[in-house]
Amino acid sequence: MYGLVNKAIQDMVCNRFGEETWKQIKQKAEVEEDIFISMEGYPDDLTHKLVKAASVVLGLSSSKIMEAFGEFWVEYTAQEGYGEMLDMSGDTLPDFLENLDNLHARVGISFPKLTPPSFECSEMKEDSLSLHYRSTREGLTPMIVGLVKGLGARFDTEVDVTQTQSRDDGDDHDEFLVKYKPN
Repeated sequence: MYGLVNKAIQDMVCNRFGEETWKQIKQKAEVEEDIFISMEGYPDDLTHKLVKAASVVLGLSSSKIMEAFGEFWVEYTAQEGYGEMLDMSGDTLPDFLENLDNLHARVGISFPKLTPPSFECSEMKEDSLSLHYRSTREGLTPMIVGLVKGLGARFDTEVDVTQTQSRDDGDDHDEFLVKYKPN
């Protein structure tokens, strides 16, 4: 994963729990890096070690940490210079979700080694849709719940996300029922 992800994890922990907690997490994860370079690639394992260590240090499940990270990621990327790209990806939550693959294609210009997930919307109704998530990476599914919640906040939309299909249960991809209501 690119350093931007690890940098965001660091910022989330430092903002919510303090610098000392981050140092404990790094030590527990046996991560030596003091600074993550946004545009540099890092092994996926490093990110997973940070999440596992955060789970132990914070006393939260890895799923809860990944969900919180997903929410944080939406605001973080907007502040890190990707706000305009986010703005161009849709004016409403359903529009944005439909354009996630296009957004990743644009991001891929800056991050040429990006291996993005794929998203597809189906069963679109006035107040709900099914969001299909496909990824070659393991362990990131809880992040999708957080991302959708973070996007709900971005679009001032009340959102409820329920996973309806899981690769962990043998399905070929993950699927979520997203119910939404603009405020």
